[in-house]
Amino acid sequence: MSVSKRYLSIHDHSRELSGLKYIYAVISRRAGGLSIGVNLNVNNACNWQCIYCEIPNLTRGSPPPIELDVLEDELRFFLHEIIHGDYMEKNVAIDDRHLKDIAFSGNGEPTSAEEFPKIILIVKKVLEEFNLLHKIKLRLITNGSLMHQPAVIKSVGMLKEMNGEVWFKVDAATEENIQTINQVNLKRHQILERLKNCATACPTFVQTCVFTIDGKNPSEKDIEAYVQLMSEIKSDIEGVHIYGLARPSLQPQAKRLGRTSEEVLESIAKKLRYLQIETTVSF
Repeated sequence: MSVSKRYLSIHDHSRELSGLKYIYAVISRRAGGLSIGVNLNVNNACNWQCIYCEIPNLTRGSPPPIELDVLEDELRFFLHEIIHGDYMEKNVAIDDRHLKDIAFSGNGEPTSAEEFPKIILIVKKVLEEFNLLHKIKLRLITNGSLMHQPAVIKSVGMLKEMNGEVWFKVDAATEENIQTINQVNLKRHQILERLKNCATACPTFVQTCVFTIDGKNPSEKDIEAYVQLMSEIKSDIEGVHIYGLARPSLQPQAKRLGRTSEEVLESIAKKLRYLQIETTVSF
Protein backbone atom coordinates (compact mmCIF):
# COMPACT_ATOMS: atom_id res chain seq x y z
CA MET A 1 0.00 0.00 0.00
CA SER A 2 1.09 3.56 -0.60
CA VAL A 3 -0.14 6.98 0.44
CA SER A 4 0.10 10.02 -1.83
CA LYS A 5 2.13 13.01 -0.67
CA ARG A 6 -0.19 15.47 -2.40
CA TYR A 7 -1.17 18.21 0.03
CA LEU A 8 -4.65 18.00 1.52
CA SER A 9 -7.04 20.94 1.22
CA ILE A 10 -10.68 21.71 2.00
CA HIS A 11 -10.98 22.52 -1.71
CA ASP A 12 -10.19 18.96 -2.83
CA HIS A 13 -11.93 15.93 -1.33
CA SER A 14 -10.74 13.48 -3.96
CA ARG A 15 -11.04 9.88 -2.75
CA GLU A 16 -8.10 8.83 -4.95
CA LEU A 17 -5.39 10.77 -3.10
CA SER A 18 -4.85 7.99 -0.56
CA GLY A 19 -4.18 5.36 -3.21
CA LEU A 20 -6.56 3.01 -1.36
CA LYS A 21 -9.91 1.53 -2.37
CA TYR A 22 -12.15 2.35 0.59
CA ILE A 23 -10.18 4.64 2.89
CA TYR A 24 -9.19 8.23 2.21
CA ALA A 25 -8.44 11.41 4.12
CA VAL A 26 -9.73 14.97 3.82
CA ILE A 27 -9.47 18.24 5.68
CA SER A 28 -12.98 18.86 6.93
CA ARG A 29 -14.19 22.40 7.54
CA ARG A 30 -16.99 21.24 9.78
CA ALA A 31 -14.98 18.62 11.70
CA GLY A 32 -12.11 21.08 12.17
CA GLY A 33 -9.18 18.96 11.07
CA LEU A 34 -8.25 15.65 9.49
CA SER A 35 -11.10 13.27 8.76
CA ILE A 36 -10.62 9.66 7.67
CA GLY A 37 -13.30 8.83 5.15
CA VAL A 38 -14.82 5.42 4.53
CA ASN A 39 -16.07 5.28 0.94
CA LEU A 40 -18.44 2.38 0.40
CA ASN A 41 -19.76 3.64 -2.94
CA VAL A 42 -16.63 3.01 -5.00
CA ASN A 43 -18.76 2.71 -8.15
CA ASN A 44 -19.84 6.38 -7.85
CA ALA A 45 -23.47 5.31 -7.46
CA CYS A 46 -25.97 6.99 -5.16
CA ASN A 47 -29.72 6.82 -4.66
CA TRP A 48 -29.82 10.66 -4.87
CA GLN A 49 -28.25 12.92 -7.47
CA CYS A 50 -27.70 16.28 -5.80
CA ILE A 51 -26.90 19.00 -8.32
CA TYR A 52 -23.96 20.32 -6.25
CA CYS A 53 -22.30 16.89 -5.87
CA GLU A 54 -18.55 16.84 -6.54
CA ILE A 55 -18.44 13.15 -7.53
CA PRO A 56 -17.44 12.54 -11.16
CA ASN A 57 -19.58 10.27 -13.34
CA LEU A 58 -22.24 10.04 -10.64
CA THR A 59 -24.93 7.47 -11.40
CA ARG A 60 -28.07 6.25 -9.70
CA GLY A 61 -27.71 3.00 -7.82
CA SER A 62 -26.22 1.24 -4.82
CA PRO A 63 -22.68 0.10 -3.99
CA PRO A 64 -21.17 -3.19 -5.13
CA PRO A 65 -20.36 -5.89 -2.53
CA ILE A 66 -17.80 -4.58 -0.03
CA GLU A 67 -14.51 -6.46 0.40
CA LEU A 68 -14.56 -6.39 4.19
CA ASP A 69 -11.03 -7.75 4.62
CA VAL A 70 -9.61 -5.11 2.28
CA LEU A 71 -11.45 -2.34 4.09
CA GLU A 72 -10.18 -3.54 7.46
CA ASP A 73 -6.58 -3.80 6.27
CA GLU A 74 -6.73 -0.35 4.68
CA LEU A 75 -8.14 1.31 7.78
CA ARG A 76 -5.54 -0.34 10.00
CA PHE A 77 -2.74 0.69 7.62
CA PHE A 78 -3.95 4.26 7.30
CA LEU A 79 -4.37 4.78 11.04
CA HIS A 80 -0.85 3.43 11.56
CA GLU A 81 0.51 5.92 9.00
CA ILE A 82 -1.27 8.81 10.72
CA ILE A 83 -0.46 7.90 14.32
CA HIS A 84 2.94 6.24 14.06
CA GLY A 85 4.16 7.37 10.64
CA ASP A 86 4.87 10.75 9.02
CA TYR A 87 1.60 11.13 7.11
CA MET A 88 0.55 14.25 9.04
CA GLU A 89 3.91 15.94 8.56
CA LYS A 90 3.99 15.29 4.82
CA ASN A 91 0.35 15.87 3.91
CA VAL A 92 -1.36 18.09 6.46
CA ALA A 93 -0.83 21.75 7.39
CA ILE A 94 0.23 22.30 10.99
CA ASP A 95 -3.07 23.87 12.05
CA ASP A 96 -5.01 20.87 10.73
CA ARG A 97 -2.90 18.12 12.28
CA HIS A 98 -5.68 16.80 14.48
CA LEU A 99 -7.38 13.50 13.74
CA LYS A 100 -11.01 14.44 14.32
CA ASP A 101 -13.09 11.53 13.13
CA ILE A 102 -13.73 8.55 10.97
CA ALA A 103 -16.60 9.42 8.64
CA PHE A 104 -18.83 7.15 6.60
CA SER A 105 -19.15 9.39 3.57
CA GLY A 106 -17.62 8.94 0.13
CA ASN A 107 -19.18 8.73 -3.31
CA GLY A 108 -22.77 7.84 -2.46
CA GLU A 109 -25.18 6.99 0.34
CA PRO A 110 -23.23 4.78 2.80
CA THR A 111 -26.27 3.22 4.46
CA SER A 112 -27.25 1.68 1.12
CA ALA A 113 -24.42 -0.85 1.51
CA GLU A 114 -25.81 -4.16 2.76
CA GLU A 115 -22.63 -4.69 4.77
CA PHE A 116 -22.97 -1.42 6.68
CA PRO A 117 -23.60 -3.07 10.09
CA LYS A 118 -20.58 -5.35 9.66
CA ILE A 119 -18.41 -2.40 8.65
CA ILE A 120 -19.33 -0.53 11.81
CA LEU A 121 -18.08 -3.49 13.84
CA ILE A 122 -14.85 -3.58 11.82
CA VAL A 123 -14.24 0.11 12.53
CA LYS A 124 -14.91 -0.51 16.22
CA LYS A 125 -12.39 -3.36 16.27
CA VAL A 126 -9.65 -1.29 14.61
CA LEU A 127 -10.29 1.74 16.82
CA GLU A 128 -9.91 -0.49 19.87
CA GLU A 129 -6.55 -1.73 18.52
CA PHE A 130 -5.29 1.86 18.33
CA ASN A 131 -6.86 2.85 21.67
CA LEU A 132 -9.01 5.40 19.84
CA LEU A 133 -12.49 4.13 20.62
CA HIS A 134 -14.48 6.94 22.28
CA LYS A 135 -11.49 9.29 21.78
CA ILE A 136 -12.40 10.40 18.27
CA LYS A 137 -15.80 10.81 16.69
CA LEU A 138 -17.37 8.25 14.38
CA ARG A 139 -19.64 10.10 11.96
CA LEU A 140 -22.22 9.01 9.45
CA ILE A 141 -22.83 11.56 6.71
CA THR A 142 -26.12 10.60 5.14
CA ASN A 143 -29.03 11.81 3.07
CA GLY A 144 -31.28 9.99 5.54
CA SER A 145 -33.25 8.33 2.76
CA LEU A 146 -33.15 4.89 4.41
CA MET A 147 -33.85 5.98 7.97
CA HIS A 148 -37.22 4.28 7.84
CA GLN A 149 -35.62 0.83 7.50
CA PRO A 150 -35.20 -1.06 10.81
CA ALA A 151 -31.77 -2.48 9.87
CA VAL A 152 -30.40 0.99 9.12
CA ILE A 153 -31.85 2.49 12.29
CA LYS A 154 -30.35 -0.37 14.33
CA SER A 155 -26.95 0.29 12.72
CA VAL A 156 -27.18 3.96 13.60
CA GLY A 157 -27.86 2.93 17.19
CA MET A 158 -24.56 1.03 17.13
CA LEU A 159 -22.77 4.29 16.30
CA LYS A 160 -24.14 5.91 19.43
CA GLU A 161 -22.32 3.35 21.56
CA MET A 162 -19.05 4.28 19.82
CA ASN A 163 -19.06 8.05 20.43
CA GLY A 164 -20.85 8.38 17.12
CA GLU A 165 -23.12 10.97 15.60
CA VAL A 166 -25.02 11.51 12.37
CA TRP A 167 -24.91 14.41 9.95
CA PHE A 168 -28.25 14.26 8.18
CA LYS A 169 -28.69 16.14 4.90
CA VAL A 170 -31.65 18.54 4.61
CA ASP A 171 -31.02 21.01 1.80
CA ALA A 172 -34.60 22.17 1.34
CA ALA A 173 -38.03 21.92 2.93
CA THR A 174 -40.44 21.97 -0.01
CA GLU A 175 -41.08 19.16 -2.46
CA GLU A 176 -40.28 21.45 -5.39
CA ASN A 177 -36.90 22.52 -4.01
CA ILE A 178 -35.96 19.00 -2.95
CA GLN A 179 -36.71 17.82 -6.47
CA THR A 180 -34.56 20.62 -7.90
CA ILE A 181 -31.59 20.24 -5.54
CA ASN A 182 -31.52 16.55 -4.61
CA GLN A 183 -33.48 15.24 -7.62
CA VAL A 184 -35.70 12.97 -5.55
CA ASN A 185 -39.39 12.94 -4.69
CA LEU A 186 -39.51 13.48 -0.95
CA LYS A 187 -42.33 14.82 1.15
CA ARG A 188 -41.99 17.04 4.20
CA HIS A 189 -43.49 14.49 6.58
CA GLN A 190 -40.96 11.90 5.38
CA ILE A 191 -38.07 14.18 6.29
CA LEU A 192 -39.48 14.71 9.78
CA GLU A 193 -40.18 11.01 10.31
CA ARG A 194 -36.72 9.90 9.21
CA LEU A 195 -34.99 12.65 11.15
CA LYS A 196 -36.82 11.63 14.32
CA ASN A 197 -35.97 7.96 13.75
CA CYS A 198 -32.32 8.86 13.32
CA ALA A 199 -32.13 11.28 16.24
CA THR A 200 -33.77 8.77 18.56
CA ALA A 201 -31.12 6.20 17.68
CA CYS A 202 -28.05 8.48 17.73
CA PRO A 203 -27.15 12.17 18.28
CA THR A 204 -27.99 13.87 14.99
CA PHE A 205 -27.08 17.16 13.36
CA VAL A 206 -28.78 18.53 10.27
CA GLN A 207 -26.39 19.63 7.52
CA THR A 208 -27.58 22.06 4.86
CA CYS A 209 -25.80 23.24 1.73
CA VAL A 210 -26.78 26.74 0.59
CA PHE A 211 -25.83 28.13 -2.82
CA THR A 212 -27.11 30.23 -5.69
CA ILE A 213 -28.93 28.85 -8.73
CA ASP A 214 -28.77 31.01 -11.83
CA GLY A 215 -27.33 33.78 -9.67
CA LYS A 216 -30.24 33.75 -7.22
CA ASN A 217 -30.07 32.99 -3.52
CA PRO A 218 -32.81 30.93 -1.86
CA SER A 219 -35.99 32.99 -1.67
CA GLU A 220 -37.35 34.26 1.62
CA LYS A 221 -40.28 31.89 1.18
CA ASP A 222 -37.94 28.92 0.80
CA ILE A 223 -35.86 30.00 3.79
CA GLU A 224 -38.93 30.40 5.96
CA ALA A 225 -40.15 26.93 4.96
CA TYR A 226 -36.76 25.53 5.97
CA VAL A 227 -36.69 27.39 9.28
CA GLN A 228 -40.22 26.18 10.04
CA LEU A 229 -39.15 22.60 9.38
CA MET A 230 -36.19 22.97 11.72
CA SER A 231 -38.44 24.46 14.41
CA GLU A 232 -40.53 21.29 14.34
CA ILE A 233 -37.54 19.02 14.80
CA LYS A 234 -35.39 21.18 17.08
CA SER A 235 -36.15 19.22 20.25
CA ASP A 236 -34.83 16.05 18.60
CA ILE A 237 -31.63 17.23 16.90
CA GLU A 238 -28.33 18.42 18.36
CA GLY A 239 -27.96 21.33 15.99
CA VAL A 240 -27.55 22.48 12.39
CA HIS A 241 -24.47 22.85 10.18
CA ILE A 242 -24.98 25.39 7.39
CA TYR A 243 -22.31 25.51 4.71
CA GLY A 244 -21.62 26.96 1.29
CA LEU A 245 -20.00 25.43 -1.76
CA ALA A 246 -16.27 24.87 -1.28
CA ARG A 247 -15.65 22.66 -4.30
CA PRO A 248 -17.09 22.77 -7.82
CA SER A 249 -20.00 20.57 -8.76
CA LEU A 250 -19.28 17.89 -11.33
CA GLN A 251 -22.94 17.47 -12.31
CA PRO A 252 -24.65 18.71 -15.50
CA GLN A 253 -26.14 21.68 -13.60
CA ALA A 254 -22.72 22.91 -12.41
CA LYS A 255 -22.67 26.07 -14.53
CA ARG A 256 -25.92 27.22 -12.93
CA LEU A 257 -24.53 27.04 -9.40
CA GLY A 258 -22.54 29.60 -7.45
CA ARG A 259 -21.32 30.41 -3.98
CA THR A 260 -23.61 32.46 -1.84
CA SER A 261 -22.29 35.14 0.50
CA GLU A 262 -21.33 34.60 4.11
CA GLU A 263 -24.00 37.16 5.00
CA VAL A 264 -26.72 34.98 3.50
CA LEU A 265 -25.50 31.93 5.44
CA GLU A 266 -25.34 33.92 8.66
CA SER A 267 -28.82 35.36 8.11
CA ILE A 268 -30.26 31.84 7.97
CA ALA A 269 -28.21 30.85 11.02
CA LYS A 270 -29.53 33.86 12.90
CA LYS A 271 -33.12 32.72 12.35
CA LEU A 272 -32.25 29.26 13.68
CA ARG A 273 -30.36 30.63 16.68
CA TYR A 274 -33.39 32.78 17.50
CA LEU A 275 -35.22 29.45 17.87
CA GLN A 276 -32.43 28.31 20.21
CA ILE A 277 -31.08 25.82 17.68
CA GLU A 278 -27.29 25.42 17.96
CA THR A 279 -26.05 26.46 14.52
CA THR A 280 -22.60 26.62 12.91
CA VAL A 281 -21.68 28.21 9.59
CA SER A 282 -18.89 27.12 7.22
CA PHE A 283 -18.43 29.56 4.36
